Amino acid sequence: MAPAVTEPIILKPGQGRSIPLGTFAMSVKADAAATDAAYSLIEAEEPPGFGPPMHIHHDCAEAFYVLEGEYHIFIGEEEHVCPAGSFAFIPSGTVHGFRVGEVPSRKLNLYAPAAMVGYFDELSAALDRGAADEELAGIAERHGMEITGPIPEGYL
Repeated sequence: MAPAVTEPIILKPGQGRSIPLGTFAMSVKADAAATDAAYSLIEAEEPPGFGPPMHIHHDCAEAFYVLEGEYHIFIGEEEHVCPAGSFAFIPSGTVHGFRVGEVPSRKLNLYAPAAMVGYFDELSAALDRGAADEELAGIAERHGMEITGPIPEGYL
């Protein structure tokens, strides 16, 4: 067994490893290596109307904390309007998705145990080479994610 991580993480505003994703970038605040795989934490500021297809994480739970703006979080058939200060927890195996409201919005995503940083890295590389929408399902599958709904216009 690998030794537990013993180093604290201190990041100032604007710090973290950037992952460019077309119309916006994510900032990795903590990943599996930094947390002994306990969790990963990502910050994203996303444009109005942005959102991924409905999906399931098979290898982690996901939590959202809305910092600015508004997100519409879909869990199964239910829509939850989440303004700044809102928190949502989505257990592993739950169908969900989200859409950004009418203004650019910013959130933190926590994945436990640590997951999804590799997905966003691979998605970023696919965007750089001009990959087609059809590649999304394969990228997702490699990272424990199942796409259950259509890929919305503007996601890639």
